[in-house]
Amino acid sequence: MKKFLQAFFYLFCGIIYSQITVEGTILDSEKKPLPGADIIEKGTNNGTVSKLDGTFTITVSSNESILVASFIGYQSKEVKVGSSKNLVIELQESLTLDEVVLVGSRTPARSNTSTPLPVDVLSSKDLTSVGQISFEQALQYQVPSFNVVNVPVSDASSLLDPYEIRNLGPSRTLILINGKRKNLSALVYTYSLAGRGETGADISAIPIDAIKRVEILRDGASAHYGSDAIAGVINIILKDSPRKGNAIYRGGVTSQGDGTQYSFVVNNGESIGKDKGFFNYTIDLSKSNRANRPGTVDALGEATDFGANIADVQEFLSRRPDAGNVNGTPDITAAKFLINAGYNLNEKGKLYMNAAYVYKEANSFANYRTPYWRTLAQYPYLSSFFPAPGKPNNYDGYIPSFDGVLNDYHATVGFKTEKNGWTLDTSFTTGGNAQNYTVRNSHNGNSVFSASTWIDTNNNGIVDAGELTQGEQLYRENSPINFDVGGFKFNHSVGNVDVSKIISDKLSIAFGSEFRSENFEIVAGELASYDGGGSDSYAGSRPENSKRYNRHNLGGYLELDYDVTKNFLISATARAETYSDFGNTFVWKLSSRYIINDNITLRGSASTGFRAPTLHQIYSQKLQYTFVPGQGIQIAGLINNVSPDAKILGIPQLKAEKSNNFTLGLGAKINKDFQLTLDYYNIKIKDRVILGSDISGTQAGNTQLDAFLNSRSLRGISFFINGLDTQTSGVDFVLNYKRIPFNDGTLSFNLSGNYTIENKQVGATKNPNIISNAGQSVVNKAISSALFTSRPRTKIVFGSTFNKSKLSTSINNTYFGKSVFSQLGLNQNLRTEFIPKILTDVHVNYKLTDKTSISLSVNNIFNVVPEWNFKAENSAGQAILNDPAQVKTQSNLITFNQRYSRTTYDAFHFSQLGTILNFSLNYQL
Repeated sequence: MKKFLQAFFYLFCGIIYSQITVEGTILDSEKKPLPGADIIEKGTNNGTVSKLDGTFTITVSSNESILVASFIGYQSKEVKVGSSKNLVIELQESLTLDEVVLVGSRTPARSNTSTPLPVDVLSSKDLTSVGQISFEQALQYQVPSFNVVNVPVSDASSLLDPYEIRNLGPSRTLILINGKRKNLSALVYTYSLAGRGETGADISAIPIDAIKRVEILRDGASAHYGSDAIAGVINIILKDSPRKGNAIYRGGVTSQGDGTQYSFVVNNGESIGKDKGFFNYTIDLSKSNRANRPGTVDALGEATDFGANIADVQEFLSRRPDAGNVNGTPDITAAKFLINAGYNLNEKGKLYMNAAYVYKEANSFANYRTPYWRTLAQYPYLSSFFPAPGKPNNYDGYIPSFDGVLNDYHATVGFKTEKNGWTLDTSFTTGGNAQNYTVRNSHNGNSVFSASTWIDTNNNGIVDAGELTQGEQLYRENSPINFDVGGFKFNHSVGNVDVSKIISDKLSIAFGSEFRSENFEIVAGELASYDGGGSDSYAGSRPENSKRYNRHNLGGYLELDYDVTKNFLISATARAETYSDFGNTFVWKLSSRYIINDNITLRGSASTGFRAPTLHQIYSQKLQYTFVPGQGIQIAGLINNVSPDAKILGIPQLKAEKSNNFTLGLGAKINKDFQLTLDYYNIKIKDRVILGSDISGTQAGNTQLDAFLNSRSLRGISFFINGLDTQTSGVDFVLNYKRIPFNDGTLSFNLSGNYTIENKQVGATKNPNIISNAGQSVVNKAISSALFTSRPRTKIVFGSTFNKSKLSTSINNTYFGKSVFSQLGLNQNLRTEFIPKILTDVHVNYKLTDKTSISLSVNNIFNVVPEWNFKAENSAGQAILNDPAQVKTQSNLITFNQRYSRTTYDAFHFSQLGTILNFSLNYQL
């Protein structure tokens, strides 16, 4: 026993004695330090990361150990420790992070200045440098061709804001995660604003700290990816580091002290086996509190709209100048979980997977129902439902609230291998989005007994409790004030097989197939939520409209890349696809690139594309509350295209949109730090699917349309239709100049912009006969402006960053150009123009220790808010503008009597909240 312990002691001491502590420095090819590089002892999980000055320290098993140094965008390098105790490891650049491009082609990757397609690439550092907490807002202030609509009226839309590339709506932008299609949201937008009738994937579901980089293809790609890729593709590449992790606390507040937000995020990774694989995970828990920006309500406008006594209105507004309205941003609580993993089975075979789950709750409010809007004469029980002691008749109105619960998930598992030069990638993806809604603090005034059955026997203007019949009294006492109004669900399953090979130094080939199954479900609300007119503010879905719908499609593609010469590339792609619900389609794409010299590349593409109408657009049908200028909130019907009512109205069934895309541009790389791209685009869409305008009855009341509306007790109807052909053209430019030596640090600049040359309707509107015979159209002036002029015609982003030792600062300026609206109810001789604005964001980050850093961001530091003016279309419009009373009337019509004075009742492309301060504390794990 003594000899055994003695031997163990000598062995242990030998192990300790044999360990070596190695110091070193990681440099780039210009002898500059590379902070954040990985240094791993080969064949082990032992590793470290270089510091800000590029230095590192690591303890290895012996002087025979081999260190592997790596950094994104640089070639990995192996170095034997040997007798040296202070290593200098120099890494050579490969493709830098902002050049690597995977999106837009199935053949091997190229750089973003040599690819034949226009692609923006944003790193994780780019996304966080603007200080925006959500992913879509980070893109908004980094990519000029990307826009997000901030909706001032929040019910179901509080769970997702519409976004788009090149003014074409979220339905025409395909979202990929690690190159695989993400599921759509279950929600379809029905507001009369930019994004009306659209649906898209919920990109806010992706934690910003889980993203390694984002590739934005600004070109049609239906031939590569199938439906939805008419405007472009956003490919989100997830973090895959097994070692570098962070724990982050973030907090924020507006300059007015509301809208507080805070979050806690952990992103970390682990190695699997002896560096055979990785596992990277992100947990993001956040809470955003309400911010409120209502206007001061106009008493005369209120009295006129609601036929109320002006004295009663003034008395109420003296106590509540904003009429009790809550509009701005809702309360949102979210929990996001994401994992990304890969495992090398051998030198050529790899398993990969990623999965994400998001749970989100949103609480928002409808317009306050004032006591002169929802009166006791109409609904005598309201004083007991919503008692207000001390107020006239014990009643002071009420404000319905809207609670939305969202569940979103996405998962992919796949296998990739190589044999005889052929690369095979097979994968299965599933994803879904479910939204359920609850209306609280409301009532159903049309269920069971309507107001017309109540008799005011005392003739005092109020139906008292004693004047109600026993049945009416019973209903009043048992009617709910909270309603389960149902919701929507969407899910898909996608199988992919992709094969590619570099045949020779001139020819590459790729081909593959995709099968996709989609399901959309409308979930019925409870009886009280839809009976009669439904719950006030948001009616529930009726059982006869609430069903589950399915379709599937199968597609295949072939792509050939041919280098005619070393500098001249031609790429051709063809795709055929068949859908179970609308048939077959065939699309193609031809792109080319010519390298003039080492610095300048010309590129261009021509393609056809398609977009299948979503199941949401085909089957959605319900009663909905709609803002009508001068009349407040009214009930209208959304009719789907396969219903008996659609056949009566002569509404055709939806078919696929078809597009023709053309791009021409250049990419220039003056040196490794100075790059620019310039691209022209032209997109023509035939049979574009829109949610048409709200069609109401005629003044004469003698048309077939009037008879239809009267028979169903509707104020109006709307429906989806292949309503028009459109053409959109413009120019994108991007200029980056990085790593300029300045004051013992480095300075970088970026300038990028988007200018819309034209965005217009081509040809006549495709109205059903019953609509045109009534003198109406599915594309009225309001819908036309929402489609074509409601986005800024010019958007420019100019930013700079400075890095020095432990300090990093950035300033980002975003110019939002003029946008034009013709809101519902606005006099046809006027238009509304939003004034161009520049928003400035400042971000400062300081590294306290090797592992801890703090940052402060001031978004919109100059407190810029949306502003608009009326403009005259002609002399009649100018006459209105010369009369202050008429101007006030027109202003009241589009702002709901000044409730939405900053943005009107529509939406805008930057927030009305003004300055927002954000703070974060980052600890490196």
